[in-house]
Amino acid sequence: MKIAVNTSALTNGDMDFSEFETLGEIKFFGEIPREELKSLAADCDAIVVNKTYVDEDFLLACPKIKYVGVFATGYNVVDLAACRARGITVCNVPDYSTNAVSQHVFALLLNFYNKINEYSASVKAGDWTKSETFTYFPFGTRELYGKTFGVFGYGSIGKAVARIASAFGANVVVSTRTIPEDCPYKIVSFNELLKTCDIVSLHCPLTDATAEIINGETLALMKKDALLINTARGGLVNEAALAKALNEGTIGGACVDVVGEEPILADNPLLTAKNCIITPHCAWVAKETRTRLISLALKNLKAFVDGKPINVVS
Repeated sequence: MKIAVNTSALTNGDMDFSEFETLGEIKFFGEIPREELKSLAADCDAIVVNKTYVDEDFLLACPKIKYVGVFATGYNVVDLAACRARGITVCNVPDYSTNAVSQHVFALLLNFYNKINEYSASVKAGDWTKSETFTYFPFGTRELYGKTFGVFGYGSIGKAVARIASAFGANVVVSTRTIPEDCPYKIVSFNELLKTCDIVSLHCPLTDATAEIINGETLALMKKDALLINTARGGLVNEAALAKALNEGTIGGACVDVVGEEPILADNPLLTAKNCIITPHCAWVAKETRTRLISLALKNLKAFVDGKPINVVS
C-alpha cells in the first residue's frame, strides 16, 4: 500500500511519524507545489492531509486513492461529494484539540481583560520603577466573575469552554443548532446571545449557514464593551465589518486565532484595528495535542487498512 502523508503543518522537527511506515510505502511531503503533489500521489492508495485541498481536480490526477485522512477535526479541505462518487473513505480526528483550544480561549480572554502584554511591556520599559507608589495601574482591567459568557456552538470544545467559564464564576449561556439534552446552561437564540453577553466565544463549524455570521448587522446587536473570541474558523467573521466595529467602538474588543485567509495577509484590516489580539492559528499546537492528533490519525488509517474504518465523515 502506498500512502502520502503531509507533515509540514504538524511539526518543527519535534514529532515522530515513523509508525506510519509500518502500514506500507510512505511518501512524506511538506509544502510543495500542487502539481508536484499530484505527481507524488498519483500512484498512492491513501493520503493523509492537513491543509491540502483534496478536490475533483486532485482526485482526477490520483485515481488510485481510496482513503483520505485529515489531520484535523474540520474536513472542509475535502470535496466529500467527489470522494463519495468514487467510493473513497474520508476520516477525520474529532476532539483531539479540545483541551488546548479551550485553554487558548482563556489565554486570549485573560490577556485582554488583565492587560498582561501592556503591563509587562510597561514594566520592562521602566514605568513601574518610576512610580511613586507600589501600585501602578494605567491600564484598566476587568473581572471575569459575574460576566455573561456566551458560547456559540456546543460541541466538545464549546462544552469545555462553558465549564471553564462557569468555574471562573461567569454566567454561561449557550446558542446551538441542535438543542442538547441535560445542558446545565441556559439555551438562547443567537441574537439573544449577541445582545446579552459580555463575552461571545465562537465554537461552531464553518458552513453555508455560519459563513460570516459575524457581520455588520450582528455586531451592531452586541454590547459596546463586549468581547468577541474566535478560535473556530476565520470564515465565520466578516473581517472588514469587525475591524470597523472595533475602530468605531461598536464593540469593546476581539481576540482571534483564525482569519479568513491564512497566513494572514498584510492588508487584513484586523491587523490595524483597535483592541484586537491576533494569534497565528496556534491554539491547537501544544506538543501534547499534536502528538495526540498524529496518534489518532494513524489509528484511523490502521482501522481502514484492517477493513474496519472509524471516524468516517458521512
